[in-house]
Amino acid sequence: MDITHQLAIIKRGCEELLVEADLVRKLETGRPLRVKLGLDPTAPDLHLGHTVVVNKLRQFQDLGHRVQFLIGDFTGMIGDPSGRNATRPALTPEQIAENARTYQAQAFRILDPDRTEILFNSTWSNELGAAGMIRLAARYTVSRMLERDDFAKRYRANQPISIHEFLYPLMQGYDSVAMQADVELGGTDQKFNLLVGRELQKDWGQEPQVILTMPLLEGLDGVNKMSKSLGNYVGITEPPGEIFGKLMSISDALMWRYIELLSFEPLAVVHRWRAEVEAGRNPREVKVGFAKEIVARFHGRGAADAAAAEFNARFREGALPDAMPELTVAAGAAGIALPQLLKEAGLTPSTSESLRMIEQGGVRIDGERAADKALRLAAGATVVLQVGKRRFARVTLV
Repeated sequence: MDITHQLAIIKRGCEELLVEADLVRKLETGRPLRVKLGLDPTAPDLHLGHTVVVNKLRQFQDLGHRVQFLIGDFTGMIGDPSGRNATRPALTPEQIAENARTYQAQAFRILDPDRTEILFNSTWSNELGAAGMIRLAARYTVSRMLERDDFAKRYRANQPISIHEFLYPLMQGYDSVAMQADVELGGTDQKFNLLVGRELQKDWGQEPQVILTMPLLEGLDGVNKMSKSLGNYVGITEPPGEIFGKLMSISDALMWRYIELLSFEPLAVVHRWRAEVEAGRNPREVKVGFAKEIVARFHGRGAADAAAAEFNARFREGALPDAMPELTVAAGAAGIALPQLLKEAGLTPSTSESLRMIEQGGVRIDGERAADKALRLAAGATVVLQVGKRRFARVTLV
């Protein structure tokens, strides 16, 4: 593939590419580039937000480049301070080892195992020793570290910054030296760390790596970053029907964002879909195809077809009326409680009646019985609410 087409694929969905001219020069050599992605195994499970950069790594792999998937078993013990307003608790070696095994298995649902080099940064970091760490620390000043936005904010707010947190960007940068990376991928919150890698490579006489940052994926609410703690996530190990249903719940506007960052469909196909929707095609048809693609990626094509059939049986073959009220309800920054939402949607006369119906099992959200009276729904989602057998509403939360 010529360089122009490679660049189009590489730049798809990316936030920033530094420096594009450097990448072009590297591509012009014709050799496979060493493309690095490092993830600290800080949690046992990955969600779709994590896979945005892994997907980009797969695209480099499909272009014939050499993929280096780095598991940060050493840096994980330091704790990445990126975007934090407090010191991140360090994980034990046992926690890191267990999470690393899970990460590797989950990454291979996206990457081709036969063309993926799995590395652990403890391999070279442990060999540095105390003297090596001191020499590495001497290459950066405190003032330069405080150029990091999160460090600067904490410093101005008189919040503690532990000395070991300054080591994290240095150790991540040193990974690029040890791996002789040509390209490093990361989220937008990793930009400072990736730039440290470029600087350290220059100090070691290496050609500096190109940096490609990917945006942080919004969760199902369309507002906050996808996060398990916020409950707005799609886990890649969740059951096929759960993944399918969650993706079908996203707003039509958010659907395009997800397709851009998560789908492997060619850009020409995506552009055609957009044109068809603008010309009157039901966006739900596009959403179904996208949801099947994602389920198939993690569970296989058979599971995707079954999930779609189950969803259609529940929502199209008599479970829902052909026509129902379509409403917009303000959820606010904190979301809206389910009893209040039912009242606002005109499905119950009062919140007390809402609570009674929930207790009796007479409330469903997207076909699933809602039993949690304290449930709050976040802005950005579109849900089908059902109270009893005959009261329905499709509600978009803003």
